[in-house]
Amino acid sequence: MDYSKTLNLPQTDFPMRANLPEREPEMLEYWRKEQIYEKKVTQSKGKTKFILHDGPPYANGNIHIGTALNKILKDIIVKYRSLRGFDAPYVPGWDTHGLPIEHAAIKILGLNRHELDPLELRRECKQYAFKCLDLQREDFKRLGVAGDWENPYVTLYPEYEAKQIEVFGEMAKKGHIYKGLKSVYWCISCETALAEAEIEYAEKKSHSIYVKFPLIDDKGNLPVGVSSEQVYAVIWTTTPWTIPANVAVCVHPEIEYAWVQIGDEIYLLASDLIETVVKSNNLGEYTVLSTMKGAAIEGMVFSHPFFDREAPIILGEHVTLEAGTGCVHTAPGHGQEDFEVGMKYELPVINPVDPAGKFTAEAGQFEGLLVNDANVPVIKELAARSLLLGKSSIKHQYAHCWRCKNPIIYRATEQWFASIDGFRAETLKTIENDVQWIPAWGEDRIRNMVADRNDWCISRQRVWGVPIPIFYCTKCNEHIINDTTIDAVKEIFRKEGSDAWWARTAKKILPDDFACPHCGHNEFRKETDIMDVWFDSGSSHAAVLEQREELQWPADLYLEGSDQHRGWFQSSLLTSVATRGAAPYKGVLTHGFVVDGEGRKMSKSVGNTIYPQEVIKQYGADILRLWVASADYKADIRISNPILKQLAEVYRKIRNTFRYILGNLQDFNPDTDKVNYNQLMEIDRWALMRLEQVRDKVTEAYEEYEFHLLYHTVHNFCAVELSAFYLDILKDRVYTALPGSIERRAAQTAMYEILNTLVVMVAPVLTFTSEEVWQYMPKQQGRPESVQLASWPTARPEYLDAALETKWDKILAMRSEITKALETARRNKVIGHSLDAAVSLYAAGEELTALSAIKDDLATLLIVSDVTLSDQLDQAPGEAYRAENMQMAVAIAPAQGGKCERCWIYSPTVDQDNEHPALCQRCATVVKNM
Repeated sequence: MDYSKTLNLPQTDFPMRANLPEREPEMLEYWRKEQIYEKKVTQSKGKTKFILHDGPPYANGNIHIGTALNKILKDIIVKYRSLRGFDAPYVPGWDTHGLPIEHAAIKILGLNRHELDPLELRRECKQYAFKCLDLQREDFKRLGVAGDWENPYVTLYPEYEAKQIEVFGEMAKKGHIYKGLKSVYWCISCETALAEAEIEYAEKKSHSIYVKFPLIDDKGNLPVGVSSEQVYAVIWTTTPWTIPANVAVCVHPEIEYAWVQIGDEIYLLASDLIETVVKSNNLGEYTVLSTMKGAAIEGMVFSHPFFDREAPIILGEHVTLEAGTGCVHTAPGHGQEDFEVGMKYELPVINPVDPAGKFTAEAGQFEGLLVNDANVPVIKELAARSLLLGKSSIKHQYAHCWRCKNPIIYRATEQWFASIDGFRAETLKTIENDVQWIPAWGEDRIRNMVADRNDWCISRQRVWGVPIPIFYCTKCNEHIINDTTIDAVKEIFRKEGSDAWWARTAKKILPDDFACPHCGHNEFRKETDIMDVWFDSGSSHAAVLEQREELQWPADLYLEGSDQHRGWFQSSLLTSVATRGAAPYKGVLTHGFVVDGEGRKMSKSVGNTIYPQEVIKQYGADILRLWVASADYKADIRISNPILKQLAEVYRKIRNTFRYILGNLQDFNPDTDKVNYNQLMEIDRWALMRLEQVRDKVTEAYEEYEFHLLYHTVHNFCAVELSAFYLDILKDRVYTALPGSIERRAAQTAMYEILNTLVVMVAPVLTFTSEEVWQYMPKQQGRPESVQLASWPTARPEYLDAALETKWDKILAMRSEITKALETARRNKVIGHSLDAAVSLYAAGEELTALSAIKDDLATLLIVSDVTLSDQLDQAPGEAYRAENMQMAVAIAPAQGGKCERCWIYSPTVDQDNEHPALCQRCATVVKNM
């Protein structure tokens, strides 16, 4: 007789292999066809809202691994909140203006941007942005991210642009917007001003030169007996091209300076830097003639090295002794600190550089040269005049444009600014009192940035963006912005989009009867600059949270990378505090950057880049989602092929746990077959106790956004406590007992409870696998059609039993020691499988008491054929295994009797039943009753 047919073996409808790359698209199609997201939204109406506001990714090509990390984190949080009973809609968004898109469009058109019609260029930009948006949308869907994908918010939509104009107008109305001449970050490649958030720092090799400025008027500050001839102030700079714009030499009022004689010449240097300057330039012997504080030499006049221009000594607190000479070359046209100190002294602002980075006629003989090409000619000119004290090169961190990656310059131009001083104090107070920063260091980071930042340069000299809604009177040339102009622009943009700024004249935008409030004239011209894209995305709290019915202001959470403390987090905070007096978010969560397995930044040139599309193709999106959950994302997150392989193995263990339980529930009806808690065996109650502890720990991990803790908790529960212990022990009961017996139904009841709880807990992370499991689970009355429509497992405090936990902690500790003895016997070939063993236990004390309490279940718990227990520990054989720190010894021998063909246990009762001689007495009885 084939006794395998009498076993309650697991069914294999749930696939043996994961095949995630093939099966996940089927889940996506199921969710789309059945409108699961829409049903979730409908189901949640009227419940307490939880709004995670999506920071808009830039619509510029396929997503990368960092973007995938960000979107998966958001999806985990939103799905968890939804399962917890919140109304948690997810409205994705895209940032669609700005330089990269404009550059791409110009490249596609193959024309000079200065020759392009603005509307033609904007049409091409729009098409390119939507093309990239669609690519990214499909990538995000493939990650398993659920949301309102057909109705995202997009920064180029007319309704968004109209609201952005309103935000700008409100800031202007409160006096926070002004136009001024300042030295700003300027990208000569992109030909536009940049904000601090658009600056990256990278290594750059620069010229390093020491320049002599000849003395004109010593104002009585030279040492007695020293002639003013051959006296120089020595400056140091890494940007020789800025020398043509020099108008002063700056010293610190409290730093000590010295007149230093070297040969026939006398130099002004900071005392603490004399040795450095002398050694760096091989100047030889020197003599300090006298010293004085910087404040004492204010007003002395030196000469520009090669222009007929004075360079007075001025005082500045920004001067340091970190490098150079202590005498700082000052060009207000090419540096923020230079500009500010120059304003204090009413110095001229010389900016002989055009938007493309070429010198103008104001630069004299250097006219027409690109600034970077002018370094060597300037150095040669200095050398020819014997004013170059020394030269070398230096590698240092330098500001680069975040879009084109080229070094920037500082350039004094008229720009539009948001005056941070107007609302800085209120913003700092909001940061400290009204927002939860996760991790906590985020608060210090953004507070310091806001406290130290300059005014926000919000104008850009480009075409693809939202125009700055300013009009100028053609008669008095005053700029105009008021409620009337803002309302007019806003309403036209709402109907036609911001293209209307270029398609319409000023007269056709403004009301017919509008007149200049300054002079009464009625002819106007429009501002040609557009807004910083950070102002675009920073207005999303108003344009999205306030305008979308399913959302609310403020958001519960913003979640982006740590670079957004100076980017979207900050621009959103500034526009919100400036216009609404409060933060647009209650909480801000920050994640780190993705690096390779060795902690290095990913780079195509290094060849260590991992693309999410490739991971999905090989492993499936759930492996990528598991990677996100497994890492402490608040620091930098490592990814590599070995890491992914390891995660695939972890996933396999979790999936096999689900598969095993599903197979053993194939004949289980939750509505009719469940048994009461008090009918469960003690080991079943232990399993449910551990389940409740896991549920509590996992819930806390989700609440605290500590997803790596839930990853480790779930993995350990599945791989160790379930697969390697509880489920392994259950095999004998669920395979060999009568199908409807109370002991088998008890095991199935516990397994169903574990499965029903576990599948929901992992659903935010393993979103595809959990759905697949849900579809294969035994159907219970009232059960939702999708796991995404389920409810979070409710707390079951009745499962917690301190006495039971203490007892089983002791049992598990002893079982671990006995397992070591079995492994040793297996290695020594005393036994093969553990069922080949007969175990003799010798114990005393607590160990004897604990073992005696479960004496009848020991063979089952150890998965062996026979166990004997002796209270004569001292009579244990010499070769017996001695348990560490326990009063217990273990002896292993081959089991006696025949091997039952049905349960594989060795028993002396095999061959005693005439009808079923190959079975043990237990199995023979079961088979007869089946």
